[in-house]
Amino acid sequence: MQKTQPIRSNVPYKIDLVRRIDLTTLQLFVAICEEGNLTRASQREAIAPSAVSKRMHDLEQALQVALFERHPSGMTLTPAGESLLHHARVTLLNIEKIAVDMAEYARGVRGHVRMLANLSSIVEFLPDDLPGFFNSHELVRLDLQERPSAEVVRGVEEGVADIGICSADVSTRSLERYSYRRDRLVIVVRSDHPLSRATQVSFADTLDYDHVGLFATSSIYLRSQYTAQQIGKSIRLRVHVPGFDAVCRMVQAGMGIGLIPNRAFAVLSQGMNLTAVELSDEWADRELVLVARDPAGLSATSRLMLNHLRCSRSTVH
Repeated sequence: MQKTQPIRSNVPYKIDLVRRIDLTTLQLFVAICEEGNLTRASQREAIAPSAVSKRMHDLEQALQVALFERHPSGMTLTPAGESLLHHARVTLLNIEKIAVDMAEYARGVRGHVRMLANLSSIVEFLPDDLPGFFNSHELVRLDLQERPSAEVVRGVEEGVADIGICSADVSTRSLERYSYRRDRLVIVVRSDHPLSRATQVSFADTLDYDHVGLFATSSIYLRSQYTAQQIGKSIRLRVHVPGFDAVCRMVQAGMGIGLIPNRAFAVLSQGMNLTAVELSDEWADRELVLVARDPAGLSATSRLMLNHLRCSRSTVH
């Protein structure tokens, strides 16, 4: 009967690596790679060359691979060394992030909320809603990133953020959603534009003029493009821009007319000699919603933020 060979485990090897590879050794390894010379690396890190050399020898012994090809003029990396360089840099960067996070806790920053929000909510509402939260929770840190509405949903689903704010027009799939705020889209024109004399205009009536459009993935641009297709026309788009302020600047420069929320216009158009014309289409009245995967699974700090934003919702005309 053939004897079964035992399965060899690599657990002792992993344990040995953990014990024998320290952060100082990784830092020295990165320094040699960047300097291309052991002596210069030892000077940079203020450690004797002999000590650096021994650490590199011990590192190669622990990994059981050659990391360097040694030449009279210096040291170059082997393929294994190239791989370790990548891992070493990632490890050291993560250690720096730990140090930053812990330093914040040492200073009293207790709690971290990650939020993704569309451009409308960041420009129109969060500047009014967030100060009230931080007045009561001074030791909380907020990581806020702007994303198109569809990417807000995706980011919250994938765990990139705890809370999201997006247009109610996009599918929020399995996420919990709560009403947040409302706004209304307006047509932005120069004061000398033919539409500036109108009190209200349909989107169809704007399609005879050049448009300044938001970036192609924004919910506002996608909705306007869909409407134009339903009418059987196309938008005479002259330029895509990344934000509401850029829309106003391009309209001011005579590049066309723009479509932005009314509150964004009020904030950004001061002194630009622009006019906002109300859009009569039903879809111009928009709702923004808060989204989260599982409110019960949020950290205490993130739940506080979610509840605060839910309580601050109001209707804006």
